[in-house]
Amino acid sequence: MLVSQVVAPRRSEIVEMDDPVPGADEVVIDVLASGVCTSDRKPWRELATPESPIRLGHETVGRVSALGSDTSAWHLGDVVTGLGGNGFATKTLMDADSILPVPAGLPLEHVIGEPLADLEEAISRTPLGFGDRVAIVGLGFMGLGLLQLARHRIPSLIVAVDPNPAARRRAIELGADEAFHPDDLPAKYTNDQVGSGEQRMDVVLEAAGITSALEVASALVRNYGTVCVVGYHHSGTAPMDMNLWYKGATIVNGFSPVRKRTIKAMADGLELIANRQFSYAPLITHRFGLDGVDEAFELMESRADDFVKSVILFG
Repeated sequence: MLVSQVVAPRRSEIVEMDDPVPGADEVVIDVLASGVCTSDRKPWRELATPESPIRLGHETVGRVSALGSDTSAWHLGDVVTGLGGNGFATKTLMDADSILPVPAGLPLEHVIGEPLADLEEAISRTPLGFGDRVAIVGLGFMGLGLLQLARHRIPSLIVAVDPNPAARRRAIELGADEAFHPDDLPAKYTNDQVGSGEQRMDVVLEAAGITSALEVASALVRNYGTVCVVGYHHSGTAPMDMNLWYKGATIVNGFSPVRKRTIKAMADGLELIANRQFSYAPLITHRFGLDGVDEAFELMESRADDFVKSVILFG
Protein backbone atom coordinates (compact mmCIF):
# COMPACT_ATOMS: atom_id res chain seq x y z
CA MET A 1 0.00 0.00 0.00
CA LEU A 2 0.97 3.66 -0.30
CA VAL A 3 1.21 5.97 2.70
CA SER A 4 1.75 9.73 2.87
CA GLN A 5 3.83 10.49 5.96
CA VAL A 6 5.25 13.74 7.29
CA VAL A 7 9.05 13.54 7.37
CA ALA A 8 9.93 17.14 8.27
CA PRO A 9 8.00 20.28 9.18
CA ARG A 10 5.55 20.98 6.34
CA ARG A 11 6.93 18.19 4.15
CA SER A 12 5.35 14.84 3.40
CA GLU A 13 6.46 12.00 1.19
CA ILE A 14 4.69 8.92 -0.15
CA VAL A 15 6.22 5.57 0.80
CA GLU A 16 5.29 2.00 -0.01
CA MET A 17 4.57 -0.36 2.89
CA ASP A 18 3.15 -3.82 3.44
CA ASP A 19 -0.62 -4.02 3.55
CA PRO A 20 -2.01 -4.06 7.11
CA VAL A 21 -3.27 -7.34 8.56
CA PRO A 22 -6.41 -7.04 10.68
CA GLY A 23 -6.66 -8.45 14.17
CA ALA A 24 -9.74 -10.30 15.37
CA ASP A 25 -11.64 -7.10 16.15
CA GLU A 26 -10.45 -5.10 13.15
CA VAL A 27 -11.09 -4.62 9.45
CA VAL A 28 -8.94 -3.22 6.68
CA ILE A 29 -10.51 -0.60 4.46
CA ASP A 30 -9.36 0.65 1.09
CA VAL A 31 -9.48 4.37 1.75
CA LEU A 32 -11.72 6.27 -0.65
CA ALA A 33 -11.75 9.71 0.99
CA SER A 34 -10.01 11.26 3.99
CA GLY A 35 -10.67 14.74 5.34
CA VAL A 36 -7.87 17.12 6.28
CA CYS A 37 -8.44 18.26 9.87
CA THR A 38 -7.13 21.33 11.68
CA SER A 39 -6.18 19.14 14.66
CA ASP A 40 -3.45 17.60 12.45
CA ARG A 41 -2.00 20.97 11.52
CA LYS A 42 0.40 21.21 14.47
CA PRO A 43 2.08 17.81 13.92
CA TRP A 44 2.31 18.53 10.17
CA ARG A 45 3.81 21.94 10.83
CA GLU A 46 6.15 21.23 13.73
CA LEU A 47 6.70 17.69 14.97
CA ALA A 48 7.94 15.29 12.27
CA THR A 49 11.53 14.28 11.55
CA PRO A 50 13.01 11.81 9.04
CA GLU A 51 13.77 9.48 11.97
CA SER A 52 10.24 9.84 13.42
CA PRO A 53 7.79 10.36 10.57
CA ILE A 54 4.16 11.07 11.40
CA ARG A 55 1.16 9.54 9.68
CA LEU A 56 -1.96 11.64 9.72
CA GLY A 57 -5.57 11.51 8.59
CA HIS A 58 -8.46 10.36 10.76
CA GLU A 59 -11.59 11.40 8.85
CA THR A 60 -11.96 8.38 6.60
CA VAL A 61 -14.43 6.71 4.30
CA GLY A 62 -13.47 3.42 2.71
CA ARG A 63 -14.45 0.01 1.40
CA VAL A 64 -13.89 -3.05 3.60
CA SER A 65 -11.23 -5.19 1.92
CA ALA A 66 -10.15 -7.60 4.69
CA LEU A 67 -11.79 -9.00 7.81
CA GLY A 68 -10.07 -10.02 11.01
CA SER A 69 -12.73 -12.58 11.93
CA ASP A 70 -15.02 -14.96 10.07
CA THR A 71 -17.81 -13.89 12.43
CA SER A 72 -17.41 -10.16 11.75
CA ALA A 73 -20.63 -8.17 11.34
CA TRP A 74 -19.03 -6.56 8.28
CA HIS A 75 -18.71 -7.90 4.75
CA LEU A 76 -16.11 -7.40 2.07
CA GLY A 77 -17.17 -4.45 -0.06
CA ASP A 78 -19.10 -2.60 2.65
CA VAL A 79 -18.54 1.15 2.40
CA VAL A 80 -18.01 2.58 5.87
CA THR A 81 -16.82 5.59 7.82
CA GLY A 82 -15.64 5.80 11.41
CA LEU A 83 -12.93 6.55 13.93
CA GLY A 84 -9.37 5.66 13.05
CA GLY A 85 -5.98 7.02 12.10
CA ASN A 86 -3.49 6.79 9.25
CA GLY A 87 -6.14 7.84 6.75
CA PHE A 88 -3.69 9.40 4.29
CA ALA A 89 -2.96 5.97 2.85
CA THR A 90 -4.48 3.64 0.33
CA LYS A 91 -5.35 1.17 3.11
CA THR A 92 -5.83 1.51 6.85
CA LEU A 93 -6.92 -0.56 9.84
CA MET A 94 -10.18 0.28 11.62
CA ASP A 95 -11.70 -1.17 14.77
CA ALA A 96 -14.75 -3.18 13.73
CA ASP A 97 -16.87 -1.56 16.46
CA SER A 98 -15.87 1.99 15.46
CA ILE A 99 -17.22 2.09 11.92
CA LEU A 100 -20.68 2.64 10.45
CA PRO A 101 -22.25 2.22 7.01
CA VAL A 102 -22.59 5.41 5.01
CA PRO A 103 -25.74 6.79 3.33
CA ALA A 104 -25.88 5.70 -0.30
CA GLY A 105 -26.06 7.89 -3.36
CA LEU A 106 -23.78 10.70 -2.21
CA PRO A 107 -20.20 11.65 -3.08
CA LEU A 108 -17.85 9.86 -0.70
CA GLU A 109 -16.41 13.10 0.66
CA HIS A 110 -19.95 14.05 1.74
CA VAL A 111 -20.38 11.09 4.08
CA ILE A 112 -17.30 11.39 6.30
CA GLY A 113 -18.50 10.58 9.80
CA GLU A 114 -15.85 11.74 12.28
CA PRO A 115 -16.10 15.55 12.08
CA LEU A 116 -19.90 15.48 11.97
CA ALA A 117 -19.87 13.22 15.04
CA ASP A 118 -17.89 15.88 16.91
CA LEU A 119 -20.37 18.58 15.88
CA GLU A 120 -23.44 16.52 16.71
CA GLU A 121 -21.99 15.50 20.09
CA ALA A 122 -21.34 19.12 21.00
CA ILE A 123 -24.69 20.51 19.93
CA SER A 124 -26.68 17.62 21.39
CA ARG A 125 -25.34 18.51 24.85
CA THR A 126 -26.17 22.20 24.40
CA PRO A 127 -29.65 23.46 25.42
CA LEU A 128 -30.41 25.14 22.11
CA GLY A 129 -33.99 25.21 20.90
CA PHE A 130 -36.89 27.03 19.34
CA GLY A 131 -36.73 30.81 19.67
CA ASP A 132 -33.24 30.99 21.19
CA ARG A 133 -30.74 33.66 20.28
CA VAL A 134 -27.55 31.96 19.09
CA ALA A 135 -24.06 33.15 18.20
CA ILE A 136 -21.37 31.11 16.47
CA VAL A 137 -17.82 32.38 16.99
CA GLY A 138 -15.42 31.07 14.34
CA LEU A 139 -16.70 30.34 10.84
CA GLY A 140 -14.35 27.72 9.52
CA PHE A 141 -15.51 24.21 8.72
CA MET A 142 -16.67 23.46 12.27
CA GLY A 143 -18.48 26.76 12.74
CA LEU A 144 -20.31 26.53 9.43
CA GLY A 145 -21.25 22.94 10.22
CA LEU A 146 -22.64 24.05 13.58
CA LEU A 147 -24.61 26.73 11.78
CA GLN A 148 -26.42 24.04 9.79
CA LEU A 149 -27.17 22.02 12.91
CA ALA A 150 -28.29 25.08 14.88
CA ARG A 151 -30.59 26.25 12.11
CA HIS A 152 -32.66 23.04 12.33
CA ARG A 153 -33.43 23.82 15.96
CA ILE A 154 -35.32 26.95 14.78
CA PRO A 155 -33.65 29.70 16.82
CA SER A 156 -35.01 33.24 16.51
CA LEU A 157 -31.57 34.68 15.65
CA ILE A 158 -28.22 33.35 14.48
CA VAL A 159 -25.29 35.76 14.75
CA ALA A 160 -22.06 34.67 13.04
CA VAL A 161 -18.68 36.06 14.13
CA ASP A 162 -15.34 35.82 12.34
CA PRO A 163 -12.60 38.28 11.26
CA ASN A 164 -12.61 36.84 7.72
CA PRO A 165 -15.11 38.66 5.46
CA ALA A 166 -15.39 35.70 3.08
CA ALA A 167 -16.31 33.44 6.01
CA ARG A 168 -18.95 35.93 7.13
CA ARG A 169 -20.46 36.05 3.64
CA ARG A 170 -20.57 32.27 3.52
CA ALA A 171 -22.33 32.17 6.89
CA ILE A 172 -25.05 34.48 5.61
CA GLU A 173 -25.47 32.26 2.55
CA LEU A 174 -25.89 29.25 4.85
CA GLY A 175 -28.59 30.87 6.96
CA ALA A 176 -27.05 33.21 9.54
CA ASP A 177 -29.15 36.31 10.14
CA GLU A 178 -26.23 38.63 10.84
CA ALA A 179 -22.44 38.39 10.62
CA PHE A 180 -19.80 40.57 12.24
CA HIS A 181 -16.07 41.00 12.68
CA PRO A 182 -15.41 40.35 16.39
CA ASP A 183 -14.22 43.96 16.79
CA ASP A 184 -17.45 45.30 15.30
CA LEU A 185 -20.06 43.51 17.37
CA PRO A 186 -23.00 45.80 18.25
CA ALA A 187 -22.95 46.87 21.88
CA LYS A 188 -26.46 45.49 22.37
CA TYR A 189 -25.05 41.97 21.88
CA THR A 190 -22.30 42.31 24.48
CA ASN A 191 -23.70 44.70 27.11
CA ASP A 192 -26.47 44.35 29.67
CA GLN A 193 -29.24 46.53 28.21
CA VAL A 194 -30.90 47.63 31.43
CA GLY A 195 -34.50 48.62 30.80
CA SER A 196 -34.45 47.87 27.07
CA GLY A 197 -34.66 44.09 27.09
CA GLU A 198 -31.93 41.44 26.96
CA GLN A 199 -30.31 41.13 23.54
CA ARG A 200 -27.27 39.03 24.41
CA MET A 201 -27.23 35.40 23.36
CA ASP A 202 -28.95 32.45 24.99
CA VAL A 203 -26.34 30.14 23.48
CA VAL A 204 -22.85 30.80 22.12
CA LEU A 205 -20.99 28.11 20.17
CA GLU A 206 -17.22 28.73 20.12
CA ALA A 207 -15.68 27.00 17.11
CA ALA A 208 -12.37 28.78 16.52
CA GLY A 209 -10.10 27.03 18.99
CA ILE A 210 -8.29 30.19 20.08
CA THR A 211 -8.40 32.15 23.34
CA SER A 212 -9.63 35.36 21.71
CA ALA A 213 -12.71 33.48 20.48
CA LEU A 214 -13.43 32.32 24.03
CA GLU A 215 -13.28 35.96 25.11
CA VAL A 216 -15.78 36.97 22.45
CA ALA A 217 -18.05 34.08 23.41
CA SER A 218 -17.95 35.17 27.05
CA ALA A 219 -18.96 38.71 26.13
CA LEU A 220 -21.86 37.56 23.95
CA VAL A 221 -23.62 35.21 26.35
CA ARG A 222 -26.47 36.52 28.51
CA ASN A 223 -26.96 35.92 32.22
CA TYR A 224 -27.70 32.21 32.78
CA GLY A 225 -26.91 31.48 29.14
CA THR A 226 -24.69 28.71 27.78
CA VAL A 227 -21.27 28.72 26.14
CA CYS A 228 -20.33 25.51 24.33
CA VAL A 229 -16.62 25.12 23.59
CA VAL A 230 -16.40 23.21 20.32
CA GLY A 231 -13.11 24.60 18.99
CA TYR A 232 -10.03 22.41 19.26
CA HIS A 233 -7.78 24.10 21.86
CA HIS A 234 -5.00 21.46 21.93
CA SER A 235 -3.53 21.05 25.42
CA GLY A 236 -2.41 23.26 28.27
CA THR A 237 -4.45 26.04 29.82
CA ALA A 238 -6.53 28.97 28.62
CA PRO A 239 -7.62 31.92 30.77
CA MET A 240 -11.24 31.94 31.85
CA ASP A 241 -13.34 35.10 31.85
CA MET A 242 -14.63 35.16 35.41
CA ASN A 243 -17.51 37.38 34.30
CA LEU A 244 -19.07 34.09 33.24
CA TRP A 245 -19.23 33.23 36.93
CA TYR A 246 -21.03 36.49 37.71
CA LYS A 247 -23.39 35.84 34.79
CA GLY A 248 -24.29 32.40 36.14
CA ALA A 249 -23.42 31.00 32.71
CA THR A 250 -23.17 27.29 31.94
CA ILE A 251 -20.04 26.10 30.12
CA VAL A 252 -20.34 22.97 28.02
CA ASN A 253 -17.28 21.03 26.87
CA GLY A 254 -18.28 19.94 23.38
CA PHE A 255 -15.71 17.14 23.22
CA SER A 256 -16.46 13.53 24.13
CA PRO A 257 -13.58 11.28 25.30
CA VAL A 258 -15.82 8.18 25.13
CA ARG A 259 -15.62 6.33 21.82
CA LYS A 260 -19.03 4.65 22.10
CA ARG A 261 -20.67 8.01 22.66
CA THR A 262 -18.88 9.49 19.65
CA ILE A 263 -20.05 6.58 17.49
CA LYS A 264 -23.64 7.25 18.64
CA ALA A 265 -23.24 10.90 17.66
CA MET A 266 -21.82 9.76 14.31
CA ALA A 267 -24.85 7.56 13.70
CA ASP A 268 -27.14 10.50 14.44
CA GLY A 269 -25.11 12.71 12.12
CA LEU A 270 -25.18 10.19 9.28
CA GLU A 271 -28.95 10.00 9.66
CA LEU A 272 -29.10 13.79 9.25
CA ILE A 273 -27.10 13.42 6.04
CA ALA A 274 -29.40 10.66 4.79
CA ASN A 275 -32.44 12.85 5.53
CA ARG A 276 -30.85 15.85 3.78
CA GLN A 277 -30.76 17.83 7.03
CA PHE A 278 -26.99 18.31 6.89
CA SER A 279 -24.74 18.58 3.86
CA TYR A 280 -21.00 18.70 3.36
CA ALA A 281 -21.59 20.15 -0.13
CA PRO A 282 -21.03 23.81 0.84
CA LEU A 283 -18.16 22.89 3.18
CA ILE A 284 -15.86 20.69 1.06
CA THR A 285 -14.20 23.24 -1.21
CA HIS A 286 -10.93 21.55 -2.26
CA ARG A 287 -9.97 18.04 -3.31
CA PHE A 288 -6.50 16.56 -3.67
CA GLY A 289 -4.88 13.24 -4.43
CA LEU A 290 -2.51 11.52 -2.00
CA ASP A 291 0.37 13.60 -3.34
CA GLY A 292 -1.47 16.78 -2.36
CA VAL A 293 -1.43 16.47 1.44
CA ASP A 294 1.06 19.30 1.94
CA GLU A 295 -0.80 21.53 -0.46
CA ALA A 296 -4.00 20.87 1.46
CA PHE A 297 -2.38 21.89 4.76
CA GLU A 298 -0.80 24.97 3.20
CA LEU A 299 -4.24 26.00 1.98
CA MET A 300 -5.56 25.58 5.52
CA GLU A 301 -2.74 27.79 6.79
CA SER A 302 -3.42 30.60 4.32
CA ARG A 303 -7.22 30.33 4.64
CA ALA A 304 -7.93 31.64 1.16
CA ASP A 305 -11.30 33.26 0.58
CA ASP A 306 -12.63 30.23 -1.29
CA PHE A 307 -11.41 27.70 1.29
CA VAL A 308 -13.40 25.86 3.95
CA LYS A 309 -12.13 22.27 3.99
CA SER A 310 -10.00 19.93 1.88
CA VAL A 311 -10.38 16.20 1.31
CA ILE A 312 -7.88 13.67 0.00
CA LEU A 313 -9.57 11.45 -2.60
CA PHE A 314 -8.37 8.07 -3.86
CA GLY A 315 -9.08 6.56 -7.26
